[in-house]
Amino acid sequence: MTTDLLSRRTLLAAGGAVAVAGVSRLLVPARAQGLAPTRTMRGGANNYRPGAPIVDRIGGGGFWMFGTVRRAGDGKPLAGQRIQIWAHTTEGHEREPQSHGATLTDANGIFRLEMPQIVPAFGQPHGHLAYDSGDFETVFLRPVMPSARDTSLEAHFVLQPV
Repeated sequence: MTTDLLSRRTLLAAGGAVAVAGVSRLLVPARAQGLAPTRTMRGGANNYRPGAPIVDRIGGGGFWMFGTVRRAGDGKPLAGQRIQIWAHTTEGHEREPQSHGATLTDANGIFRLEMPQIVPAFGQPHGHLAYDSGDFETVFLRPVMPSARDTSLEAHFVLQPV
């Protein structure tokens, strides 16, 4: 009989502990994982020039770089964030100063910058973008275009606070 009581007590105690743990979990507010931060892409920082000026357009234009900037976690659009853009174009190599420029995001976290047509470098038509303002972790992107005939390239940043 002692064994039966001990087993029942153990079972009741264990069941009570499981019930309390289950209820306490229900009382803790659920947390959404949210958006993960964008990671720097391999080759993204190639030919980066710190402090490229904010411009209305790079060169003669005709090609558009655009995208969004949001905060990691809650996905809130980030206004006034500086995005630097550079590429190998019909008007110059990506290492040349005239091939670099920066723009700021609008109230909805959207950026757009017109530049000359991107042409393939090392066999791939690609652009470079950087967030490097300091409020968030620096991120370098190097998106590749599906075709050298494309007239725009889209890239998105999800930034992690420093």
